[in-house]
Amino acid sequence: MAADSMEIDDALYSRQRYVLGDTAMQKMARSHVFLSGVGGLGVEIAKNIVLAGVKALTVHDTKQCTKWDLGINFFIHEDDISSQRNRAEATLHHIAELNPYVHVAASTVPLDETTDLSFLKQFQCVILTEASLSLQKKIDDFCHAQQPPIKFISADVYGVCSRLFCDFGDEFEVLDTTGEEPKEIFISNITQSNPGIVTCLENHPHRLETGQLVTFREVNGMSCLNGSTHQVTVVSPYSFSIGDTSDMEPYLHGGIAVQVKTTKMFYFERLEKQLTNPLCLVADFSKPEAPLQIHVAMLALSRFQESFGRAPNIGCLQDAEEMLKIAVSISETLENKPQVNGDRVKWLSRTARGFLAPLAAAVGGVASQEVLKAVTGKFSPLQQWLYIDMLDIVTPLEKLGSEEFLPRGDRYDALRACIGDSLCQKLHDLNVFLVGCGAIGCEMLKNFALLGVGTGQDKGLVTITDPDLIEKSNLNRQFLFRPHHIQKPKSYTAAEATLNINPYLKIDSYINKVCPATENTYSDEFYSKQDVVVTALDNVEARRYIDSRCVANLRPLLDSGTMGTKGHTEVIVPHLTESYNSHRDPPEEEIPFCTLKSFPAAIEHTIQWARDKFESLFSHKPSLFNKFWQTYPSAEEVLQRIKSGESLEGCFHVIKTLSRRPRNWTQCVELARVKFEKYFSHKALQLLHSFPLDTRLKDGSLFWQSPKRPPFPVKFDFNDPLHYDFIVSAAKLFATVYCVPFTDKDLSEESILKITSAVKVPEFRPSNKV
Repeated sequence: MAADSMEIDDALYSRQRYVLGDTAMQKMARSHVFLSGVGGLGVEIAKNIVLAGVKALTVHDTKQCTKWDLGINFFIHEDDISSQRNRAEATLHHIAELNPYVHVAASTVPLDETTDLSFLKQFQCVILTEASLSLQKKIDDFCHAQQPPIKFISADVYGVCSRLFCDFGDEFEVLDTTGEEPKEIFISNITQSNPGIVTCLENHPHRLETGQLVTFREVNGMSCLNGSTHQVTVVSPYSFSIGDTSDMEPYLHGGIAVQVKTTKMFYFERLEKQLTNPLCLVADFSKPEAPLQIHVAMLALSRFQESFGRAPNIGCLQDAEEMLKIAVSISETLENKPQVNGDRVKWLSRTARGFLAPLAAAVGGVASQEVLKAVTGKFSPLQQWLYIDMLDIVTPLEKLGSEEFLPRGDRYDALRACIGDSLCQKLHDLNVFLVGCGAIGCEMLKNFALLGVGTGQDKGLVTITDPDLIEKSNLNRQFLFRPHHIQKPKSYTAAEATLNINPYLKIDSYINKVCPATENTYSDEFYSKQDVVVTALDNVEARRYIDSRCVANLRPLLDSGTMGTKGHTEVIVPHLTESYNSHRDPPEEEIPFCTLKSFPAAIEHTIQWARDKFESLFSHKPSLFNKFWQTYPSAEEVLQRIKSGESLEGCFHVIKTLSRRPRNWTQCVELARVKFEKYFSHKALQLLHSFPLDTRLKDGSLFWQSPKRPPFPVKFDFNDPLHYDFIVSAAKLFATVYCVPFTDKDLSEESILKITSAVKVPEFRPSNKV
């Protein structure tokens, strides 16, 4: 995205553009962001926001690369350690090459309680990781006091616990809290009462919330509602009230209520105040008490570091007891006086020097989303704390001796400090099968490399497969790929990039689909050798097939996927959980053919209609034509067999295609113009001829009432960009299908105008066919 001209590179940002919209994308492309701390969490955040496309990012760090970093930072390598490079400088090039539109700079100057913070005024968002609590408070106070406020985010991962804090100023306006398309509700009735009750069509819930606004259109009877806006009070899933309608005309029929998107104001408090009365998001509803308990534990950790000038020693029970005492005293100073969870405090103390890469990936993803919200004003922000722990992983390790967690001097010391050496060895010896090397697949491989999955001396192997080639649009979210990888196989490229993170990884890459046709490769014997199967797919059919193979071979399956701003994960374990195929979404409601052809009522109908037309004109009919000549390659033979009275399948279609096919560019444009008239004028006129607006059914009710909507013919206007684009696009498609050459001059507006002006458009002749 070129920030100066605000032109959006659609080839790169097409998927993200669909989710965020152009306004948010342009705001992001004007944003300067400061990130302090390029450890395992900081590099995750840097990666994500550079891929998203901010204008500039400054990464700050004063620490040198160490062996420890190899297991937590995927952009730091052995030579960075031997040359004792600064972490910001070592990662700068790798972060910058993720997106050519983002300017990335490094800073290595000290940042502490004595630093003049005026340099932060150039940034719209400031992110701190690995900073002391006192420094966080000082910088947050500075950011909060600016006009407009600088958005402040702090995030940390300590062993098995993590925290994220946001302060976007006293008032923060969000333009769109959900990013969802406004809901359209078809109306079946509106009562003449106080309050007036609006009822939806049967089996079409409105999905509105109390307090939201709707505007009305196409209402017959209570016509004064059309164009007016009303606040909704939900009565039931199929009805809502809108205020007094008792003085309005009686409702007759029809009408659509459209949700009105409104801005929402969010209010934030400074970090200093939030420390004693935190507003926490509950991430796990099975443990609603956890956020406050982790909050106390984290504050105790900060107090311990300030008091002793160090973090608690790995596995040290004495330090854990000391931190527990601090936690109890801190709890008494908080407004809610939360109960202290001794296990959480002790495990945080024992693992605080360690680092879990998957936890950092999750927290880094959330923190990056908050950055995008901060600079775009889109989507509801976090208010104001998020705490996540992985206590479930370490609780079974209670009886292990402290020596299990002590450093061995290799790249896995940070992981070992959290889960012990025995679990590290189990990860090294795992055989993992990963299906799909897209956005999620790249993240999985990065985590495998940092965890040392498949690196055992005698055991362990990561097998990956993906049949796709890399496209430019992949580069926006699949961080293992670069522009010079375009049109190369995803799996081979991903394997090579993963080995750059951890050269000790054993990885086999394939370009096969996983389906019944490849069961010779991915046989029962192959599955039986896998310790776990991981899917990172983009379709349900493939998931169901792989799930069936895992069930047959009793293999655990980890499934995940995303769509827009939404995502899911599912862990499937034999004899413990249900399988993927055990639960199915309700079948999608099929759109009746008559609705598509004549009575489209929703945008989904028009999209499906357009898709059907496209498939018919540019895929199905040409395929039938080609198939006929593959079956009967000789035109002379076809003529002789027709003359002899033989009926050849597809012959009529071939003759029709040959008689109507365009033979030059002019005829392609003429055909496009005729199609426009047919689709957008004649079809509407025919419907209105067959069913005039006052047509009534046998029971006396009007034919044209919800959900049917009467059509209105469109008059072709060359100066309308939508009409012009249809002509050019359709003409280019016809030319491509029928192998008609065209030049840039043919595509000029002058040339198109000359041809369309001369087209003899057939007059509409009504048919009596219904």
